[in-house]
Amino acid sequence: MKNLTDKTALVTGSSRGLGRGIALALAEQGADIVVNYRSAEKEANEVCDAVRAMGRRALPVQADVSTKDGVAGLFAAAMEEFGKLDILVNNAGTTRSQDIFEAELEDWEFIVRTNLTSSFLCSKHAMEIMRDQGGGRIVFISSIVGQRGALYGHVHYAATKGGMYGMVKTLARTGAPLGITVNAIAPGIIETELLTQTHGEAEIQKLSASVPLGLGNTRDIGLAVAYVCGEGGRYITGSTIDVNGGMYLR
Repeated sequence: MKNLTDKTALVTGSSRGLGRGIALALAEQGADIVVNYRSAEKEANEVCDAVRAMGRRALPVQADVSTKDGVAGLFAAAMEEFGKLDILVNNAGTTRSQDIFEAELEDWEFIVRTNLTSSFLCSKHAMEIMRDQGGGRIVFISSIVGQRGALYGHVHYAATKGGMYGMVKTLARTGAPLGITVNAIAPGIIETELLTQTHGEAEIQKLSASVPLGLGNTRDIGLAVAYVCGEGGRYITGSTIDVNGGMYLR
């Protein structure tokens, strides 16, 4: 059964990695997808082709979601094409392999803008649309490091992912009377291009050995997002779903 038939979903940073897996999982469940990307146009078009092959509509939109103008343009394009927005997934994010001694203020500000400011800007636009529509679903892609801290530096990344939880709980309270649910997904170690770039094969193998179920894949995260955006998520808000293979139990 397709839980999300005729829903429109906007997934930030969905040209590759986690975002790609999320976009495809939502499309499998029947949603039309706005594929946001910053620079990977070829990959974004490939995701759109995959979505259309499932019989769903897809719109690639280039936008830097860490900027006010970029977000305004993204949502304007989405509304012009689809006329509504049912789901927002705040997925856009990055990191740099730096600890507190290596990270400079410029690094900190870049990661905060990319990961956390983008989520604020996109959520603001989405909640305004969803308030007028009478409801919607917002999902933040946080991380296990927001719960327990990063193991090998990444101080700015961990801070942004931890900060998401405060935003999720606050927006969940704001959105509940409006029919808007707001939740977070907290991935563990997922096989993506970014993981390879920032950790390297040797460190990934070391991390994988510490996970009871081994490394996860992007579809694991996509299916979790689809669940909270579908009928199963009707009575879930302000919550975090851990998808970490048993790496962190709480």
